[in-house]
Parts: sequence; structure tokens; C-alpha cells
Amino acid sequence: MAAAANESLADEKVPGTIGVGRYEEMEQDGDSSAAKSRLSGLLWHGGSAYDAWFSCASNQVAQVLLTLPYSFSQLGMLSGILFQLFYGLMGSWTAYLISILYLEYRTRKEREKADFRNHVIQWFEVLDGLLGRHWRNVGLAFNCTFLLFGSVIQLIACASNIYYINDRLDKRTWTYIFGACCATTVFIPSFHNYRIWSFLGLVMTTYTAWYLAVASLIHGQVDGVKHSGPTKMVLYFTGATNILYTFGGHAVTVEVMHAMWRPQKFKAIYLLATLYVLTLTLPSAASVYWAFGDQLLTHSNALSLLPRTPFRDAAVVLMLVHQIITFGFACTPLYFVWEKLIGLHDCRSLCKRAAARLPVVVPIWFLAIVFPFFGPINSAVGSLLVSFTVYIIPALAHMVTYRSAHARENAVEQPPRFAGRWTGTYVINTFVVVWVLVVGFGFGGWASMTNFVRQINSFGLFTKCYQCPVPAPITMPLSAAPGGSWPFPGGLQNFTMLPPAPAPSPAHFFRHHSHGL
Repeated sequence: MAAAANESLADEKVPGTIGVGRYEEMEQDGDSSAAKSRLSGLLWHGGSAYDAWFSCASNQVAQVLLTLPYSFSQLGMLSGILFQLFYGLMGSWTAYLISILYLEYRTRKEREKADFRNHVIQWFEVLDGLLGRHWRNVGLAFNCTFLLFGSVIQLIACASNIYYINDRLDKRTWTYIFGACCATTVFIPSFHNYRIWSFLGLVMTTYTAWYLAVASLIHGQVDGVKHSGPTKMVLYFTGATNILYTFGGHAVTVEVMHAMWRPQKFKAIYLLATLYVLTLTLPSAASVYWAFGDQLLTHSNALSLLPRTPFRDAAVVLMLVHQIITFGFACTPLYFVWEKLIGLHDCRSLCKRAAARLPVVVPIWFLAIVFPFFGPINSAVGSLLVSFTVYIIPALAHMVTYRSAHARENAVEQPPRFAGRWTGTYVINTFVVVWVLVVGFGFGGWASMTNFVRQINSFGLFTKCYQCPVPAPITMPLSAAPGGSWPFPGGLQNFTMLPPAPAPSPAHFFRHHSHGL
């Protein structure tokens, strides 16, 4: 029976069928010519395994690429490399578990003649169908909160990056501007329509990663560079949870799979995407940390330490575009949840859905202004939200779903032999739950929240320009200026002179000097 179910899934290649979802079918109705249809298919409609790979790789290594050198300064070189490899494998494993649970849920629903042409399956619905409403509620709460703050982080990153090529506006103002830019993602119907954007996003991130590596090596080590990490336990676990966050980008796995023509091919896609991502994150983070060392402890954005060149400006611009794309990736599942809540999920009008989605962007905009702590917020989200959303809950859900011998015997997918079949799978899942609960949520939560509160105490909420350089005050006296001229650019119009102090009144004089008379 499981094999027959797999075959039915494998046959789903035609756009508009159950595996693709409603948006593909709706968009194709308006195509009036074959040429337009081919162009639309090339740029807009993507449901292949390659599209899923680009989506996973592009979504996984967005703005966090710029904060990994900061994590290396907290962890040290060796720990930084080992944690990337370890959490990369762990993230790939839990993404595999999510994909198996999706196939199990969908197969059961297809046996009941369910039709998903007007519905996009989401993670909380998988939990509901397999384990009940309590699991659904927990999964929905963690997933939506994580994606909400994931979108906030992308918006904060936009403001942080653009400041390095245009500092005429403070970062808060840039947050307002890019909030409006990111709101345009309401017009992208589903993950099925991210084909060209996923491809471009990964190209942009690849350029930025290798720019960081090459520019750091060419720059060389700064004078007196120190590599003292790890020095404090708080910093160590803060850096570790940022890497946990880095490889926890599979909260959108179910939505990406639902956009595929053959969802069962997803099983190894996330692992292959992770292997490519490691070729970007390891060289870039190691090179920047080698060049600047402990300076990164106070510079969470790696671009802030590199000299301004046309290559750096290009990296900033490309990352900005990619971060808007990744904002859409994180927000699209929230759009779906909101559409289902207000009853517009099956609406065929793109404009109506776009207008209905706009309220989702407002709280993201607000939170990005309240907590503009680029870098530390990654670790806080990683420890408190990512740890449960994409590590603990999927591992527990897989174990509970297949706890009976009957469920294991009739599973749509048997565990791989290299993992030790069911016994090995349960051992790995137990290790994931215990490790992430103790190290990721426990120690990581303590460290990241301690660091996060420190940022609030140092900079305050709604800070106008987080980690912006403070201009040096002008201290040269007037007499020291050449020829007695004003040492201020632009002359007197840029110099504010304080008014003279008022002369003391006669009464004041006699009151304070009467003892001398």
C-alpha cells in the first residue's frame, strides 16, 4: 500500500494537480499565448526538485552569512567550524523527518479522497492530521512566532546593510523604507512562484560569501589582531545558538514540498542544499575572523569592518535584494495562515489576497523598530524558537507518530539503512531532543537572553541607529586654526555658538563679596 501511494505521488507532474496547489492552476488560466506560457513557466512556475533545492539553499543562508564571523569571535575558530558541521547535519536530519511526516499525512488524506487543489498544506495541519489538535496548537504557535521574528530579522538586516553605503539616514529610517519594500512580497502567491527569485537569491549570496572571504584575505590581519575566543560562557553559547539558527531554516519545508510536482524527491534535497551552504559559510566566516579577530565582538555585521570599495557596495546591494526575497520566504506561510483565518485562502483574485495579507507585515515592521539588534536577536530567536520549531517538535512528532508496530509496518517511508532503521532513528531522534533541549534551549537560551538584555540596557528599545559609529567631537581651539580661521567645514553655518553668560546683578555681587568690605 505504501509503495502504491508513492507511485501516485510520483505521477504528479502536471501543473494544477494536487501536488502543486491552487495558485499554479489559477495563474495559468490567464495565459493567452504559448510564448507567454513558456516564459511564465521559465520564470514564475517552479515545481521541480531543482526549484526546491534553490529555495532551500537560498532561504538557509541569507543575512545570517554576515553574522557568522561574529559567532566565530565568540566561539573561536575550531568550535565555529565544528558547530557548523554538526548543526548542518542535524538540521538536514530534522528536515528529512518533516518531509516524511508530510508524505505520511498526505498519503492518508489521499486515501480519504482529499483534494488539495484549493489548499496549501502547512506544518501545523500535518501535526493535526497525524497527532491531534494539541500538537497542532503547539506547532502553530512556535512556527508562526519563529517565522514572524525571522521576517523581523531580515528587515533589520536590510537597514543594517544599506547604512554602510548610505549613512545620511539612520537605520531606523531605513527600516521604515525597507518595510515598505518587503511588503511587496504580498503579491507572490506561493513558493511555487519563487523560481527566478530563489535562483537569483542564491547567486547573490554566493557572490557576497566569496567577497567576504577574498576581501578579508587580501586585506590581511589588522595590527595587533587577537583571536581570544572563547573567553566567556555567555558568548560561547550565544555564538552556538546563532549557528543553530543558521541551519534551522527548514520551517517552510512543508510549503516548499507542497509546491513540488514530485514531493517524495525532497528527502535528500535539504542535505544537498546544506552541503552547498557550507561551502559558503565556512570560508567566509573563517577568513573574516582570521583577519579581524576580536574586533568582531563589537561588529556583528561583517561588512562593517571591510573598507568601502565598489565590490563591497555590490555585495551590500545584492544582499539587500536577497533579504527582501528571504523576507517573502519567511512571511508566505504567515500569509497562508492569515488567509485561512479570514476565509480568503481559496480566493482566486490576486489583488484581494494581496490586500488581505498586508496586516501581517505591520507587526513585523513594528518589532524591527523596537528590537534593531542585528546579530544578538538571531541567537535569541535560535534558542527560544528554532530549537523547538524545527528540531525538538519534528523529532518528537516522528517518534510519537510511529510508536506502534502497526504504524511502523505501514509507514509510507521506511527509515534509511545507514541510520539503523527504526532503532537507529529513535536513538538519533532522542539525541536531537535532549541535545537541543539542554544545549540549544537551556544554555543557549540563558546566554542569548543575557546578551539580548545587555543590548537593551546599552542601546535601549527603539534605538535610532544600533552600533553606528559615533562622530568624533571637534576639540581644536579657534586660536589653533591656521590664520585664525574657523576650523569648521562650511564656516559659521555649521558652528553653533552658545550665548554669553548673563552679567551678575549688583545685588548678587554685594551678597557674595560683602565679607571683603
